[in-house]
Amino acid sequence: MTHSTQTGGTTNRASRSAGAGPATLRAVQVLAVLSVLNLVCQYVTAGQLLPRGGHTALGLHATGAIVMHVLTGLLTVAAALYARTHRGPWWPAVVAAVVFVLSFVQAYAGDHGILSVHVPGALLVTVGIVWVTAWSFSRGVRP
Repeated sequence: MTHSTQTGGTTNRASRSAGAGPATLRAVQVLAVLSVLNLVCQYVTAGQLLPRGGHTALGLHATGAIVMHVLTGLLTVAAALYARTHRGPWWPAVVAAVVFVLSFVQAYAGDHGILSVHVPGALLVTVGIVWVTAWSFSRGVRP
C-alpha cells in the first residue's frame, strides 16, 4: 500500500511538472518579447530626449525603465523555472539576471547623466534580451 501511494505521488508530481513545461516556456517567450518591445520604446524615447530634452519623453523613458525592471525580473524567474522543471540550460536565466541587474545600473547612470555608462549599458541590455528571446524561440528548446 505504501508503494502505491508513493508511485501515485510521483506520477502526480511528474504530470504537474510536465504540464508546467509549455507554460513556463510560453512565459519566457512572452516576457522576452515584451522586454524587446519595451527596449524599442526606450530607444524611441531616448532619441527624443537627446536632441530636444522634452519632459514628456523623460517621463516616458523613466516609466519604461521601471517597466524594464519588472519585465527582466519576471523573465529571470521564468527562465529559472524553465531550467529547473526541464533540466534545461541555466545560461538564459543567468543572462536575464545580469540584464535585470544592469537595468538598475542603467537607471542610476541615466538619472545622473553618465551617458558614457548609460549608452554602452543600453547595448549590453539589448544584446542580453535579444539573446534570451532568440533562444526561447529556437528549435532546440523543448516545451
